[in-house]
Amino acid sequence: MAGKLKKSSMHGVTIRQLVDEIPEGCSTPDFEQKPVTLALQEGRNAIFRAVVCGEPKPEVYWQSSKGDLSNSSKYQISSAPGSREHVLQVNKIMGEDTDQYRCRAVNAYGEAMCSARLTVIEVGFRKSRKRHKEPQEDLRQQLAEFRKMLKRAQPSTSEKTKVDREQVWQLLMTADRKDYERLCLKYGIMDFRGMLRKLQEMRKEREDKMAQYLNSVSNWKHIKITKEGIATFELELDLKDAENKIYLYKDGEMVRYGFDSQSKRHVRRLGKHYQFQIQDLWPEDAGIYQVRVEDAEIFSTELEASAIPPRVVVPLAEVHCEEQSDAVFQCVLSSACPKAAWSFQHRSLQPSDKYEMSVSPDGLTHKLMVRGARLSDMGAYSLSTGLYTSSAWLVVEDGKDKGLLTTSADLQVQLRRGGAESRLDVCGQERNATQSPRSRRKPDTGGFSEEARAPLGHFCQGLADTEAQLGETAVLSCTLTRDMGPGSWFKDGVKLSAQDGLVFEQDGLVHRLIIEDVQGTQAGKYSFAVGNQKTEATLTVQDPPVIAPDVTDRLREPLTVKAGKPLTVKIPFKSRLPVQATWRKDGAQVEGSSSGGAQVALGDGFTRLCLPSTRRKDGGQYSVTLRSEGGSVQATLTLQVIDKPQPPQGPLEVQDCHGAGVCLRWRPPRDDGGRAVERYVVERRQASRSTWLKVGEAPADSTTFTDAQVEQGKKYAFRVRAVSSEGAGEALESAEVLVAPEALPGPPSTPAILSASSQGITLTWTAPRGRSRVHILGYLIEKRKKGSNTWTAVTDQPVPERKWTVVDLRHDCQYEFRVTAVAPAGPGEPGPPSEAVFARDPMRRPGPVRDLEVTDTSHTSITVRWAPPDTEDGDEAQGYVVELCSSDSLQWSPCHMGTVSATTYTAKGLRPRQGYFVRVTAVNDGGRSQPTALDMLVEAMPVSVAPRFLMDSKDSLMVRVGDTIRVPVSFEAAPMPEVTWLKDGLPLPKRNVTSSKDGLTQLLVPAASLSDSGFYTVVLRGLQGEEATYSFHLRVADYPQSPGPISLQENVPGTVTAEWEPSPDETRGIPLYYTVLTRSSSHSSWREVADRVHTNRFTLLGVVPGHEYHFRVVAKNALGASMPSDTSQPWCIPRQRDGLTVKAPSYRDPNLRQKPWFLVGLRPHMLPSGCECCMSCAVRGWPQPHVTWFKDDQSLTGNPGVYSTDTLGVCSLVIPSVSPKDSGQYKAVAENTLGQAVSTTTLIVTESSS
Repeated sequence: MAGKLKKSSMHGVTIRQLVDEIPEGCSTPDFEQKPVTLALQEGRNAIFRAVVCGEPKPEVYWQSSKGDLSNSSKYQISSAPGSREHVLQVNKIMGEDTDQYRCRAVNAYGEAMCSARLTVIEVGFRKSRKRHKEPQEDLRQQLAEFRKMLKRAQPSTSEKTKVDREQVWQLLMTADRKDYERLCLKYGIMDFRGMLRKLQEMRKEREDKMAQYLNSVSNWKHIKITKEGIATFELELDLKDAENKIYLYKDGEMVRYGFDSQSKRHVRRLGKHYQFQIQDLWPEDAGIYQVRVEDAEIFSTELEASAIPPRVVVPLAEVHCEEQSDAVFQCVLSSACPKAAWSFQHRSLQPSDKYEMSVSPDGLTHKLMVRGARLSDMGAYSLSTGLYTSSAWLVVEDGKDKGLLTTSADLQVQLRRGGAESRLDVCGQERNATQSPRSRRKPDTGGFSEEARAPLGHFCQGLADTEAQLGETAVLSCTLTRDMGPGSWFKDGVKLSAQDGLVFEQDGLVHRLIIEDVQGTQAGKYSFAVGNQKTEATLTVQDPPVIAPDVTDRLREPLTVKAGKPLTVKIPFKSRLPVQATWRKDGAQVEGSSSGGAQVALGDGFTRLCLPSTRRKDGGQYSVTLRSEGGSVQATLTLQVIDKPQPPQGPLEVQDCHGAGVCLRWRPPRDDGGRAVERYVVERRQASRSTWLKVGEAPADSTTFTDAQVEQGKKYAFRVRAVSSEGAGEALESAEVLVAPEALPGPPSTPAILSASSQGITLTWTAPRGRSRVHILGYLIEKRKKGSNTWTAVTDQPVPERKWTVVDLRHDCQYEFRVTAVAPAGPGEPGPPSEAVFARDPMRRPGPVRDLEVTDTSHTSITVRWAPPDTEDGDEAQGYVVELCSSDSLQWSPCHMGTVSATTYTAKGLRPRQGYFVRVTAVNDGGRSQPTALDMLVEAMPVSVAPRFLMDSKDSLMVRVGDTIRVPVSFEAAPMPEVTWLKDGLPLPKRNVTSSKDGLTQLLVPAASLSDSGFYTVVLRGLQGEEATYSFHLRVADYPQSPGPISLQENVPGTVTAEWEPSPDETRGIPLYYTVLTRSSSHSSWREVADRVHTNRFTLLGVVPGHEYHFRVVAKNALGASMPSDTSQPWCIPRQRDGLTVKAPSYRDPNLRQKPWFLVGLRPHMLPSGCECCMSCAVRGWPQPHVTWFKDDQSLTGNPGVYSTDTLGVCSLVIPSVSPKDSGQYKAVAENTLGQAVSTTTLIVTESSS
């Protein structure tokens, strides 16, 4: 379905907008609540709920990937009127109900879709289900019928061929978006979002690959089948190079195609438009077709087997039956065709008592039964599939008596009785006289039928088996021994008469039966009976295929066709019998091929030979033999294929004629293409160019040519083509050859610098090597500034000497020079340039470097630093050379190529712990300075740094019970020291974790407990035994416990002294203090009257008589306050006033006690392997609840792989690094004295993709 995707507020919901603009007040469908994934035990009911919104109100559909949900007893779909909630209930789920269920909401502006998976958990041993009690015979019969159906059924192409998944992805890339869902369901692609992401990546790769061969591809149309049964698909290709080849693939294998309509697969091209056609469709043509340009996939489309029109595999056959009996026609199709229709004499038939129609279970075999056939039912019956039709005749016989069978038997008995009196060879001289010249006897019958050869008394010559051509006159004759009357003629036992169109003759003792214009129906067994004897013979009517005489005359002329053109030879014929055609070429049988070779076809009244693309080797003598039961006929033809001539025979010899040009020589082509060579065309191409120029022609009888227009010193390639009346053939090409130039001098040597100053630079060089040095007239000198590509002449005329001083130079510029030798033929190649030299006076060499020192060392390197030389000792240094000498050698070796411009250098690749001497030398154009060396031997080893801590020691560190302790301590040392952690002078417990790396050591305690309190020390110990320590005191504490009961007493009038039992934490030495609060009858709120009380008593002054006082004491420490401890009874000093009673307002403490409940519950987690997982929830309750964690109903208390925290009611479970084994059901159980609360979640850990 076309449209653009929109983002939904719910994760996992896909929304597709079907219109460009949505009116105000309307919206596309969306899910406010989507169905959730379920995992239930078998036998239970699965319920999916979805809440859908949208305007107008969308329609909701449920479906599964395995099929529809039409079984109302299994699937119940409901929605309350006016409600937006839609429910799918799957009753009594079983293992086969495990599936992906989709919910789709649709309105006029778009659709929304989401899915949920149902997983059925099978428990226990599954009980075998009861079979239906059926008779054993019925089961065997059904099994037999099912096996027959499987044998008859032909699996479709999609079932035979395993589709490559890569072809499916190529098909999806060019498919319409509305077909994505259908293709994904068909080929088992379940991850729809992943499919879209992969298609986007593959499209980028395909576009990059297509860009090599195409400018654009557009307007593609997928396969459609026309009403003529031809599959077509088309596209427009803009090729960058017209020579690029276009290939057609089917199911990953390349298939051939032609350019004419005679090929099964062919292409029609009009400009950039390509239309591919596949005709004569069969089920095996179904599959995925791809168009490729070179190695780039361009377009993919699919021809489905269900779309191919059914073909007739086994056609209808002629049926013979007697009158009033049943006739059955049967036809087999290539695929099921529900629309197949029967007809009689072009009149449609419908099922009735007269006609019974049936179809096999596989839908391939169609039967028609004609009940009680009569003579009026005789005719042509047809089965039509819409595109193809099969027809056959029904012949109804009237059931007459077959003839003189009994008489013949009686005659045979009589013949056996009196056979000894008969003579065989009487009147034998009349045999040839009685035979018609238009009919002939069979050579091996001997002139008598089987009964005639027996001893006969009435026949001296019986009937003979005779053959006659269709339409000719056939004569059957026999001779009697004496005149016994006219006798009777019979055909197949039926007596003949003149009304049958036959001629009966009697010439003395000779009796003849003459059949004029004999037809095929008149063939059979004929007999002549006279008296009580008879003679029999068989008449055979030959009906060979007939080729029209005008066709035979045209075939006598040779057929001439150009190579590459298609050739179709169609020979029409007439035959009343089925015909087989056999084509031969030069005596060898031509086999039909669908892969581009010769194709042979036999149709209704014609045979055809098709050559899609003729070649020279296709020429020759062809013959076709048409053979049927009535005889055979043969036709011959001669085919001549003409073509352009082949290339001349090589190699193409090229010789330099030394001033006269270039001489070429070749041999005539091996094959002239059927036409005489008229001339040869010679072409030339200069090296490094792509254009060929015609330089001349040579006559057909000459195979040599001379090109005098070449230039000396240049390279050329030549080629020769043979030309006939059909055009120019392929060329014979030579390799590139060099036309020898006149001798030029070679390059002189590199100029050497004799002297350089600000006034000029003096050069010298040597003459070129070789024979040309005696012809040198002089030398040209050129100069250029360093870094420039432009050479400038120093002298206008050649210099005869090999030494020259160049003046007119800019001071302090750097120059290069080169020299070219000049000969009478011209200047030669320039020599190599000289070294760059400054046009200035000579420099003084620099002084020695200063302050050489080593700044760093390692196992493989030494770094040194120095100061530049003093300018008073010489000129400025242009670079430096650093050299090393190992302690076991006397040889100084430079550490680098060239010079170093900086004043620091690191020598690398040294041997560990090896001693080296180091020296540095300054360099400039004036020379080298005196080297400056270090007095001491430097070892290649790191500089040791004594261990020391980079932070001050901490006095104390307090941590609450249950929290995670992380104490990082940074230090520096080289090399890495040994790190030891101690607690109270002893090694750490195993539950504590330490790590040390890159100057940092860390203490990690997942969940602190009171036992972790103590004095911790970190000790660093170097390789030389030096040590450094870092210490801190760690206190692990919890909120203090409440103080004990409070007692009140009045020790001094007007005061109240409150005493309380100390908190249990005080007895354990935990530092804490107390805060005292009071509330009087005049003030209903608590107010603090004393803080940081370190004793267990407090005296309140200024007590007002008649007021009631309530006291509250809270214990506190650095972490917080304890639960309060209140007085059970108020303190009151009575007033000394009579008759006045003051009633203090009563106060009732609020009841804060409540059972646990979760403010924020746990949520599901899906994480890749190796990540940290933190599950958190918030819980309330009083007294404060205790939270316990479980995984799959197993407590996680004491599990070293996880740790939990509880901060002010926010509880967390942390798994530092999850793995697949951590997946499962987790729950947090909060408990106090009033009850408990539970929150559950699911953790899914996925494997990380490689």
